[in-house]
Amino acid sequence: MNPRLWHRATRRLLTKALAEFTHERLLAPVTTAPGRYTVRSDDGGVTYDFAARRLALDHWHIDPATLTCRTADGERDLDALEFFLEFRTTLGLSDEILPVYLEEITATLASAAYKLRKPQVTAAELAAHGSFQDIETGMTEGHPCFVANNGRLGFTATEFHAYAPEAAAPVRLLWLAAHRDRAAFHAGAGLAYDRLIRDELGPDTLDRFAATMTARGLDLADYLLIPVHPWQWEHKLAVTFASEVALRRLVPLGPGPDDYLAQQSVRTFFNTTAPGRHYVKTALSVLNMGFMRGLSAAYMEATPAINDWLADLVDRDPVLRAARFTIIRERAAVGYRHLEYEAATPPGSPYRKMLAALWRESPVPSLAPGQRLATMASLLHTDEDGAGFAAALIRRSGLAPEAWLRGYLDAYLVPVLHSLYAYGLAYMPHGENAILVLAGDGTVDRVIFKDIAEEIVVMDPDLPLPDDVARIRAAVPEDERLLAVFTDVFDCFLRFLSAALHTEGVLDETSFWRTVAACVRDYQASVPELADRFRRYDMFAPTFALSCLNRLQLRDNRQMVDLTDPSAALQLHGTLDNPIAAHAAPLSVGGASVPV
Repeated sequence: MNPRLWHRATRRLLTKALAEFTHERLLAPVTTAPGRYTVRSDDGGVTYDFAARRLALDHWHIDPATLTCRTADGERDLDALEFFLEFRTTLGLSDEILPVYLEEITATLASAAYKLRKPQVTAAELAAHGSFQDIETGMTEGHPCFVANNGRLGFTATEFHAYAPEAAAPVRLLWLAAHRDRAAFHAGAGLAYDRLIRDELGPDTLDRFAATMTARGLDLADYLLIPVHPWQWEHKLAVTFASEVALRRLVPLGPGPDDYLAQQSVRTFFNTTAPGRHYVKTALSVLNMGFMRGLSAAYMEATPAINDWLADLVDRDPVLRAARFTIIRERAAVGYRHLEYEAATPPGSPYRKMLAALWRESPVPSLAPGQRLATMASLLHTDEDGAGFAAALIRRSGLAPEAWLRGYLDAYLVPVLHSLYAYGLAYMPHGENAILVLAGDGTVDRVIFKDIAEEIVVMDPDLPLPDDVARIRAAVPEDERLLAVFTDVFDCFLRFLSAALHTEGVLDETSFWRTVAACVRDYQASVPELADRFRRYDMFAPTFALSCLNRLQLRDNRQMVDLTDPSAALQLHGTLDNPIAAHAAPLSVGGASVPV
């Protein structure tokens, strides 16, 4: 930490805050000159002035260098905590939420300053030869919409360097033996516990664990093995579950043999010793971006079945197969139930989410020669010189920007659209939940989705679902169903990608959204049997509701959304102009012209 880096991080964060809070209609900048704006604090005593360009979807592209803060005494250094205190009423920050939000902002700034201190890698270098994990750990920004997006409340400074994704420090997961009386294992079709554990740990480690148990007069066969985040053991399980350890219901066995890297989601780990082995997702009782990042043992029970169901649906659907769309399944899950805490707490309590884990397939074995992987979040990454990763991929490909973009959209947007229209199925398709499979020339060959069981929803009440998958069905009002595309894809991802390419001079926003519209039209023309649904849910409607993510976090930064009822939590404020509406055209279905 030093003043220079802190001021740079502060300027960036306040630029983003002004842009996103204005986008969500929390702030209302006043024009002071062409391209110049000002906003005043709650009491009118502080003004923030800046230059900005307004782009499609009411995106505010603010030039950070132009941002100044003025009081009655003159210009003042930018200070993020002062900003949120000055706008606490306008932003709706309650007395209860405010201090926790300030802590998250401070932690986000600390993370940003750390990233600024790291050796800088250019976007062109990442596009040319960055590995999957080089790109994953090289991201300089978290979620593009949320301002407080790297809170991780609970990490100490030492733990930040050990476990934060940007630190890129190898981690050895700890393993516990959990007595089968209180632990349960669930796996997808064709996968047994013994096979999974032997494949993940190897015989030598299993023999070591068995010997440790035998030395304590215990039999490993009476227990299930659970991988645990080291932070979780140190701060929660060793203390909060001390009785379980003392009574030998839980037995610590030490670290496993493999090194892992924390992914952008913080609690998920990629195996760098053996990249073909599973990801491991662990419970982590830290507060980050609106949720305590635990894992529920009860919720894990249906996870493999949900993944198998979706994988089968994807495999059987000709449109999804043609797009080469796949998911990486959460193949198995294990959880431990602390019966006394369950008796004392309601469903959803953090006390019920302290000890569970799941194993997710690695995408590495599916790669063809010459292919590599990149988190989709990387398309929004810019380096210290302002050069974007997406622009670097486009230049590397040698294609016209529209052609590169269309290839990406065919791989990403078409599966999202088809899943919604054919099955009423929506994902949470943000950048961290999608993995790009890149060809050697930087084009997108296909897209892989992950984080399935916790974040997909079936909105169609008539779609048949097996009993063990039924929890993913949710009652969503008809007029909100397309927000799964308009909000999650258009507003929360493509808005930023379009702005980045536009401001970098790679592809103007009109051409960008014209290409998106063409992708939608061509998809609809390819499945005329769904024409009635295209009329019912109109992708070319002139406007759509503005769903505000920061408003959720500002209202309750401990539990933004009830995952069992996602629609109830929506913060809808006004509308946005649909950027593809201007590029609508009649859809020809069986020789008839059908307006869409």
